[in-house]
Amino acid sequence: MRFQSLFGLIALLLVSALLSPVNNGRNVFLEPQNLLNIVRFASENGIIAIGMTLVILTGGIDLSVGALLALCAVCAAACLMRYQVGTFPTVLLTLALGALAGWVNGTVTTRLRLQSFITTLAMLSAARGAASLWSGGYAIPLAFGMGKDDAPPGFRSLFAGQISLLGLDIPVPLFYFVSVGAAVAFLLKRTGFGRHVYAVGGNETAARLSGVPVSRVKVIVFAFSGMLAALAALLHIALVNQGSHIDGAGYELNAIAAAVIGGTSLAGGVGTVLGTMIGALILAILDNILGLRNIQSEYQLILKGIIIVLAVAMQRRQER
Repeated sequence: MRFQSLFGLIALLLVSALLSPVNNGRNVFLEPQNLLNIVRFASENGIIAIGMTLVILTGGIDLSVGALLALCAVCAAACLMRYQVGTFPTVLLTLALGALAGWVNGTVTTRLRLQSFITTLAMLSAARGAASLWSGGYAIPLAFGMGKDDAPPGFRSLFAGQISLLGLDIPVPLFYFVSVGAAVAFLLKRTGFGRHVYAVGGNETAARLSGVPVSRVKVIVFAFSGMLAALAALLHIALVNQGSHIDGAGYELNAIAAAVIGGTSLAGGVGTVLGTMIGALILAILDNILGLRNIQSEYQLILKGIIIVLAVAMQRRQER
């Protein structure tokens, strides 16, 4: 059961290879470019899912990550195209906005003693509304170039470029995904803060009586979640060349699904970053193979819901 997500990933890879369409004698799913596309998609959602994992480990939930991605996407696009502030200031402002929104989530949750479900649901609505007001209800297109009104080409290279490695053009988002995963895994396993995160999710009352600053830990993990949603927004707009108030719709479902599939308990206190990363890959592969087989997106959503229920059911069985 401990390695259920890894076994699931291997099984899904085998099944996808078998079910893949064949074009000119070549397995479409196993084509290097297709596999790299899977990794690119998994990276954006996986980064958000890592932030979600931190929140769930403390016994909370963050329903605002998709809306925060939209808000931060609009912020970054506006900074690049309307305000012409340059790449570095845009990155700093966008990450700061995401962290601030996450800090608000955590502060309201702890100070007012509200359920994080309610707090982040309110933030979801507020962030979508703010993004729509900021963008004027329309997407802000990005035009990369050296002209006066263009966005810096370096921004695209920084967040949507490719790095040649072993004869393959590896998408840059993969390096962000792996780096964020490694950093957060180290934080959880090798620092006192990480032990506090697990303690708060395992038994909040016992953690408080043991001297753990419960409220501070919760605020920090929500701020982390918001900042990682902002990082995903930077990757997103560099890929799609626009920032829109409708970006990130449903991303909270993907983030929760990746965490749960990876073995993170919704009750808190149990889970790993590696499991979540594998969960994100599983979802990306599932979307890819269903797309290759021309399965309607509605069926994909139904299948995701079934997978989430099965993953939680297996966790409950393991806890008995």
